Amino acid sequence: MELRTLRYFVAVAEELHFGRAAARLHMSQPPLSRAVKQLEGDVGAALFHRSATGVTLTAAGSALLEEARALLARADRARLRVAAAAGATTLTLGVLGGGTDPGATRLAAAFRRRHPATDVRIRESDLTDPTCGLRAGLVDVALTRGPFDGSGLSVHALRADPVGVVLRSDDPLAGRDRLDPADLADRRWFRFPAGTDPVWQAYWHGGEPREGPVVRGVQECLQAVLWNGTVGMMPLGHHLPEGLVVVPLPDMAPSRVVVAWTGTDPDPTVRSFVRIATAAYRG
Repeated sequence: MELRTLRYFVAVAEELHFGRAAARLHMSQPPLSRAVKQLEGDVGAALFHRSATGVTLTAAGSALLEEARALLARADRARLRVAAAAGATTLTLGVLGGGTDPGATRLAAAFRRRHPATDVRIRESDLTDPTCGLRAGLVDVALTRGPFDGSGLSVHALRADPVGVVLRSDDPLAGRDRLDPADLADRRWFRFPAGTDPVWQAYWHGGEPREGPVVRGVQECLQAVLWNGTVGMMPLGHHLPEGLVVVPLPDMAPSRVVVAWTGTDPDPTVRSFVRIATAAYRG
């Protein structure tokens, strides 16, 4: 099994849709489908149940997903250590998967202009790790969202985004101008797995213990709402699939876009990244 193929598999497993996974990987769908088929041949088992609306993991796929994430994490750590030993100028940036942000686009352009010789490597994380690999030593700096446990980290806020509750458009609450978390007390929420950062969980669960499907990625959250009438929180202003709406939760504190790094004295490249990020998100 090649690491590249495992990355393809993880993208499909997290998106649960070949088209979205292909867009996330910046490739067309046919070679992605062929790569996954080849992987299924290599392991001797079907990894996905396929249907017209998307895919779901088989038992074999769920087992491989856990192993693939661990293998890819180890490979990323090895790559970082080798690059450091070779003296190459690299920056490994952790980001949350599942969205595009105009501020991040401006940041990427500005950083390229300032550091044209720096090799920037991107590591996407799902919603179970708001530090995007920072605590595990997989990235140098993270462009992510708060709040999360910031112990041992430096966290600099770039922007504050108001949040709302995502609902199916035929939900009785969908026509309201605003909601309060108390309006949703008896509803099932999408929630994160046990072991996820408790500060992060408490915020995105609306400050209360919740019951509902366990999710890891943005698309899983949206599918839980579409298929099961589950509810949950998300920042306002994101593009949503047809059939979903977001109603503001004005009494909830905003979610902040932040840049984070380990310790208090970053190396010069990370320090420059933070300065450029601050200017890009101000613009």
